[in-house]
Amino acid sequence: MSTISQKELDEFRAEAAAWVKENAPANPGFMLPLTFMEVGTDAQFNFLREWQNKVYEAGYLGAAWPKEYGGHGLDQAFQDIASQELAKAQTPIMLNAIGLNWAGPLILDIGTEEQKKRYIKGILSAEDIWCQGFSEPDHGSDLGNAQTKAVREGDEYVLNGSKIWTTQGNYAKYMILLARTNPDAPNKYAGLSFFLSPMTVPGIETVPIRKLTGEYGFTQTFFTDARIPAESLMGKEGEGWLVAMRTLEYERGARRGQAGGHVMVASDPEAILDLARKATRGGRPAMEDPVVRDKLVQLMIEARSLQLCSSRSRIQPLTQERPASLALSSKLMSTEFYRRLNEFALSLQGPKAAYYVGEEDAYDEGIWQRAYLNSFSATIGGGTSQIQHNIIGEHVLGLPKG
Repeated sequence: MSTISQKELDEFRAEAAAWVKENAPANPGFMLPLTFMEVGTDAQFNFLREWQNKVYEAGYLGAAWPKEYGGHGLDQAFQDIASQELAKAQTPIMLNAIGLNWAGPLILDIGTEEQKKRYIKGILSAEDIWCQGFSEPDHGSDLGNAQTKAVREGDEYVLNGSKIWTTQGNYAKYMILLARTNPDAPNKYAGLSFFLSPMTVPGIETVPIRKLTGEYGFTQTFFTDARIPAESLMGKEGEGWLVAMRTLEYERGARRGQAGGHVMVASDPEAILDLARKATRGGRPAMEDPVVRDKLVQLMIEARSLQLCSSRSRIQPLTQERPASLALSSKLMSTEFYRRLNEFALSLQGPKAAYYVGEEDAYDEGIWQRAYLNSFSATIGGGTSQIQHNIIGEHVLGLPKG
């Protein structure tokens, strides 16, 4: 049982809020990413890297990670408060999302002592950027069918193949990589292994992918006889699928242990109320339309329920019937909600919805258009919404596989 008093928590919150108010960076003069998947320029990257390091040095990132590896050794409650204050002030995102939220917690959970000492501090300080090598161009959501090969040769593995949607791959120093080490295994899952792969060795090339928004952030990664140390293997050969599934639990929010901060600036549900007052229908504010008001109320209710789900998931009596239900459904519920929220925001704008970022007549500088287009990436990354429905059906409701 925690011995932390409410007074201690209140004092920490006041300190965190004051620090954020004093140190939140000014507008840099260029468009900042709404999510870690949109870091497409060196200016954005360098700005966010400096900001993450500043938050870490102040003690508001990695607060609950062990001190001996570079964290601050505090109770998780303190990190939760710091993250809330950073999000409340709409500060820039944390850059190193895959390191902070997936690779780091995984290493702390099942990594060796050497791996924890080698990687954790660099993840927190943003010195070492991480990317993810799971998806492949020819296999869609069938992660178990990954064909990138890793062949053991002495003290090295030789990699050949390709990964896609490797966010920030062009900036990354390391990749969490799922590759096939045994093509003759009894099933496709048994032949996979998991690596903490360096990205800076000969034979690894990243090619940026331009998105519908005109921005970059994703890359395709090619491996051509790339040699990585055998010690890059996490766990044992053939255990890659199990390690990958644990990683996805962090990615989907089903398992806690992330470093803190926020890696996405979600559209503010209350901001759509201001939009409804500015946008017009038939020459009058859209807010005066009873159908619009009814839809807005429904969105506000849903937004509030999503906020409360995080707290509810930690109260056992409220989840004892289906303990994993909220954790396994949070990713699906939140990403689909924000897609629909942004879609409704565009519908309020009528013909003006055709304007985009930078166009003079766009409502709110085109932020809703940009947010809508980018919202689809969150419904795909970490498992598509269709895959999430399958997970909930099988693991929460106990339905048979289709």
